[in-house]
Amino acid sequence: MAERIELYAGTAGHSVWFSNDLGEHFIHPNSHSGLYLEARTWCFSSHSKSPNELLAGTDMGIFVWKESTTRWSLIDSPMTDVWAITQDPDDPDIIYAGARPAKMFRSMNAGKTWEHLYIEGLADFSDINMGPTRFTQILFDPIDQGAIWATVEIGGIFQSTDHGNTWQAKINGLESIDVHGIWITQKSSDEKIIYATTNRGLHRSLNNGESWDFVLLNSPWQYTRGITGQVNDPSIIWLCNGNGPPGDTGKLLKSIDYGYTWQEVTLLTALNSTPWCIATHRSNPDLILICSNLGQVFKSQDQGLHWKKLPHEFGELRALHWRTTNYEDNRPAHSITIRPLPKI
Repeated sequence: MAERIELYAGTAGHSVWFSNDLGEHFIHPNSHSGLYLEARTWCFSSHSKSPNELLAGTDMGIFVWKESTTRWSLIDSPMTDVWAITQDPDDPDIIYAGARPAKMFRSMNAGKTWEHLYIEGLADFSDINMGPTRFTQILFDPIDQGAIWATVEIGGIFQSTDHGNTWQAKINGLESIDVHGIWITQKSSDEKIIYATTNRGLHRSLNNGESWDFVLLNSPWQYTRGITGQVNDPSIIWLCNGNGPPGDTGKLLKSIDYGYTWQEVTLLTALNSTPWCIATHRSNPDLILICSNLGQVFKSQDQGLHWKKLPHEFGELRALHWRTTNYEDNRPAHSITIRPLPKI
């Protein structure tokens, strides 16, 4: 067996695209791959203990990609529009999924059965959002075992301390409950720092979400989207900042002091819209990818010192993900693209 890096781009209307050469070329699985070619793909999840499988949340439910079959398969669930998905760090069969309208479900057996997790304080803000509200991220707390955080657009921030059985709203001090993402880091054994991104700006909590403080960015816009940390250095955080959804410009910001100060990252090519996602993976701290909402993808292979804009531009991107997979040395990569189509 050998390892290969696989990059996935989730689009709003053109399904999932694949690259196995770090984004220099992307391919689009054909119509017999199992996933509708015009599906909207909102999120991905993969797990080191299931290196040959990928989960995708779409407007048609949850699909699983298997390298053994090079096909997508729909996982039967009560959800038809899945915006956030994650797996338990210790067990890939335990799946948490957030839907639109905003409801959360959990499966303990790789999607064979599901249970609805009641979240106190989660209301339907359709009159504000001009449509059903939705989950934007589900994050396992890397510091407090058993704790999970969930963000909702428009709905706020929720925390569970018992693996998702019960939840509490954590919105005190937020400028907006239109929450896009969350990240947790630790400066010292007694200094846990949590960041949340919203349509009105970045927020910081130093007391485990009991209250939030607004963080003013040195930027003409305060709108923030994706946020994540450098996998080998907890002091480094990456932040997406732009002039709205989708916007027509933006900045990738970097902090090297746990989010207390921020600097703009030079990308060489101007962003065509708000940067939306940041993709990192613990298997390779050097490789970082970001995308703009309107289809640009940028790559760094030296922990963000230098960046390259990738050749392919998409219509609209909502998710970006990469991982390492195992494969047989003599098996062609993504063989779905070279198998002849069945006769119709």
